[in-house]
Amino acid sequence: MHFLSLFRVALSLPLLVFGGLGSRGLAQEPTGGRDRAPSLIECELLIAGAGLAGTAATYEALLAGRTVCLTDITDWVGGQVSAQGTSALDEMKRMRDLRFFPRGYNELRRLIFNRYNSLSAGDCWVSVSCFLPKDGHEVLWSLLKTAERRGKGQLKWFPNTVIKDLAYRPDGKQIQSAIAIQHRPAPGAPPLNTEPLSRIIEDAYRPEASARLSKTILQFGPPAAPTNTAVTQPGPAPWYVIEATETGELVALADVPYRLGLDPVSAYNPSSPVKTNDPYCTQGFTYTFAMERTETPQPQPEPEFYGIYAPYFSFENKNNASIDRVFTYRRIWSPNYQQRPFVRGVGAEILPGDISMQNWTWGNDYRPGTAQDNLIYSREQLSDRGELLPGGWLGGLRAETLRKGEENAIAYYHWFVAGTTDSQLGEGVKQPAPNHRYLAGPNSPMGTAHGLSKYPYIRESRRIIGRPTKVDEQGFSVNEIDISRIDYRGDRYYQENLPPATYRKLWKLLAGLEFLRIPTGEFDPSQVKRRTRSTIFQDSVGIAQYAMDFHPCMAESPPEKPGNIERPGVRKAHGPAYPGQIPLRTMIPQKLDNLIVTGKSIANSTIAAAAYRVHGFEWSAGAAAGTTADFALRKRVLPYQLVDDLPNPEPLLEQLRSRLETADNPTEFPDTSIFNLDWQAW
Repeated sequence: MHFLSLFRVALSLPLLVFGGLGSRGLAQEPTGGRDRAPSLIECELLIAGAGLAGTAATYEALLAGRTVCLTDITDWVGGQVSAQGTSALDEMKRMRDLRFFPRGYNELRRLIFNRYNSLSAGDCWVSVSCFLPKDGHEVLWSLLKTAERRGKGQLKWFPNTVIKDLAYRPDGKQIQSAIAIQHRPAPGAPPLNTEPLSRIIEDAYRPEASARLSKTILQFGPPAAPTNTAVTQPGPAPWYVIEATETGELVALADVPYRLGLDPVSAYNPSSPVKTNDPYCTQGFTYTFAMERTETPQPQPEPEFYGIYAPYFSFENKNNASIDRVFTYRRIWSPNYQQRPFVRGVGAEILPGDISMQNWTWGNDYRPGTAQDNLIYSREQLSDRGELLPGGWLGGLRAETLRKGEENAIAYYHWFVAGTTDSQLGEGVKQPAPNHRYLAGPNSPMGTAHGLSKYPYIRESRRIIGRPTKVDEQGFSVNEIDISRIDYRGDRYYQENLPPATYRKLWKLLAGLEFLRIPTGEFDPSQVKRRTRSTIFQDSVGIAQYAMDFHPCMAESPPEKPGNIERPGVRKAHGPAYPGQIPLRTMIPQKLDNLIVTGKSIANSTIAAAAYRVHGFEWSAGAAAGTTADFALRKRVLPYQLVDDLPNPEPLLEQLRSRLETADNPTEFPDTSIFNLDWQAW
């Protein structure tokens, strides 16, 4: 039987057929004429994506005693702090001073401290906590195993696994099962993590075995009977699927309404530079790598493709025009860090053996912005490629752009050690720095033979459009004006560039954020105070705070084109944000009742997403997703039913929020109140 036929058979068979098999039998790898549909792997929660959001959801679900199937395309948990190599925690100072984070995130910080006897093994100046990516994976794995033991849950971990297809209940309102592919090296092929992602990604999603990869077909579905003793009767959903991938794979695969790229300018997102949606301009992605300072100059062979990418690289501005400053930006290791007094920033002492993780905007950022080279395929592109057809899904990413991002990162290293040009600052600024070594190999910080991160750091994903509400007829979303500190009255840009009707609506919306009721009729915008806090959401289940930080796409294709510039206007909203909330409505997609969306794919605008993308946010959103799934199973209620009558009181919603708060997973910042209008200290 052909593999694609196997998919169709598996997805067409009722789950009852597999109910008696449970999770005891491993899924079958088809062999010759003995091909069989895979046996069912039972889960109460299927969590796709083991980044920080997926790890956090798993952590909370295990503590609640749930059976969790966790998948990831890599073999590490942790995403940003491990497989993506960005192991420098982006945090706001006041949150850090108060340790105002979800309990699992605080536990992550504690475990890092215990491993190094410090929060920072290298003293990077972008953060107070920098560490080796492989250690990020190890401490988070220990965190999950501890949660499994404490909560008496069960963790079924499926590394090197991707979701290939979904089957739905006859009415189309719930995911009934999921087909996945787990890969391993084919006989005689090199180990995994030998080749970069671009060379294997589409192969990983094809069911047929290849010269590189052997494949095992997996089928996930709900338990035949409830496994939690607290559940005595079946509820409206027998299980939940949590979307926690880095690019919103299940969002696209399930074809629920979503946005991608730049949102059109509106009163909700007044700083947007475009009048219509542009799905091709997303924030740049980054392949990180690690480099070591050496005592003597090292051979620095020039990559054959260096000349293609060299015109892009730059220190960016004069303040950062220093090899030592860029090196210490994310210095993640120093062999004698405990014996050395560190001086952060410029002037920081660097000794041989120090290791830096590189993540630099005008360096290893790769920033496509056109339909010819965008990384995350739009819905139209997916349809044209056949990826939305049964069995057609190949991950939804452009492999060629991944490849160029990989080359760009390697070329950036060569520029760092041997380059003498600077695209933004001109000649005479950049000097060679040959006393460095590129770190590669399975035991290197990134855990790859090629030295690049296992997966690129993704800043922006597909973002769902939440369900329509009484006040959000087009679908719920968190937007720019919900968190921005911009003085929209003081900055004349908005009065001069927004259409009059949009400008007046902006002030109505802002007035609604400051007062109990939105004014009706005509009013004078000049009488509305500038906003001094973020929007308070009745259904908040998590917290987030970071600056709206943009790594804009480039204006022309290819991104490395000499003289290319950032897309004009994208940085307009760049700047501070108030402490924000994560409403439950941002995690509930349209169409599907047992799909919960977390991480970067929650319902928010591209501008809000610039602040809702860092480590602590991902953990908070993931903790909320895992807790919500357990709560929904326990209370035999669907998540959307917790918020479908807002702003009227929702008793079960309040129970969920209380449970989160009791478990030290904050749902709001201290002193959050409609009567507290002074958030400047944050």
